[in-house]
Amino acid sequence: MDLRSGAAYWRLKSGLLASYSSLHANKACDVVVVGAGITGALVADALVQEGLGVVVLDRRDVASGSTAASTSLLQAAVDTELSLLIAKVGEHVAVRTYQLGFEAIERVRQLTRELDDQCEFAAYPTLYLASDPEYVRQLLVEHECRCRHGFDVDYLNAPALADRFGLSAPAALLCHGDAVVDSYRLAHALLDRAHRRGARIFDRTTVRQVIRRHDTVVLQTETGNQVAARHAVFAAGYESSELLGQSVGSLHSTFAAISEPLTPSKSSPHNYLLWETARPYFYMRPTADGRLVIGGADEPSAKDHAEEGVIAAKARVLVEQFHALYPDIPFVIDYAWGGTFAETDDGLPFIGQSPADPHAYFALGYGGNGITMSVVAARIIADRICSRPNPDASLFEFGR
Repeated sequence: MDLRSGAAYWRLKSGLLASYSSLHANKACDVVVVGAGITGALVADALVQEGLGVVVLDRRDVASGSTAASTSLLQAAVDTELSLLIAKVGEHVAVRTYQLGFEAIERVRQLTRELDDQCEFAAYPTLYLASDPEYVRQLLVEHECRCRHGFDVDYLNAPALADRFGLSAPAALLCHGDAVVDSYRLAHALLDRAHRRGARIFDRTTVRQVIRRHDTVVLQTETGNQVAARHAVFAAGYESSELLGQSVGSLHSTFAAISEPLTPSKSSPHNYLLWETARPYFYMRPTADGRLVIGGADEPSAKDHAEEGVIAAKARVLVEQFHALYPDIPFVIDYAWGGTFAETDDGLPFIGQSPADPHAYFALGYGGNGITMSVVAARIIADRICSRPNPDASLFEFGR
């Protein structure tokens, strides 16, 4: 599956930060990680720190699939509002999921301080904007719910929103504690650290078959080489479902565009993140060099982003949505791209052991929260492989 199409900005900006050889011989290890995007990088980094022997495989150049197409927002909120998520999965699961989001953002902050590359990590508040007057009541409900559970959020009515942000909208929530990062650079930095600590990384290596034995998982590659491991972690995003053998959600296409650098001003939206209540939602984030990234315009098929002319058409739609909010700010597109994302029935990812094989672990179905949920996945999987209890593992397990 083509996980992205078009000119994804992050890889164009940074180039090929590192290259690893493909696999040309059989290997044995404690854990083999399939997928070298942000999830696989976080998992590999965590497992190497546990003293485990790790092999990482990716069918592409590392971090060049969905990670390269990510807009790299770090938001504690999942795509389902807390009040609605409580109705779906219960208060404990919903509230803990949001708490884990904030913990994951703080973990990313810590990682960027540890690594040689800060990866453009920056903290921002998020404006969650009512797309029409009919949603004001739900925003009030959501505000009360988040405040009741200890989350830092302000309710802004229309006059307050206009006064503080110059936006014309019925209402918004101002949510504190979110951030952004360059996930492409972060994945590379984590893989580099894992590699220097002993992880063996092979890109342009495709797994064709998974052979399950009593106490070993053997991965057969397209070149006939094998990797034998006590555990396998499948962190290849939506492609992992092919190896899982079951559907865990629906796949869709989403789109993004990035502007030329703008000169920040009092009225320009360079000091916050934004998304809206409409579904599919429009969203926006700033970059370190003064650009704005806008995204959304989702389509129901995983392959829509690869259709000829679709990316250019969707980029125009996104710019129209931007100008509906910011009519006086120019948005000249430098690059535009599209990619695949997954939605699960309850809005939560699947993280944990395969129902068919206790030696195989999966992390997929993140929705719009790939990076924060990847941080959560790395901790849960590392704890499980090291036979440590993790009180949050049951929140995202298969068969929940």
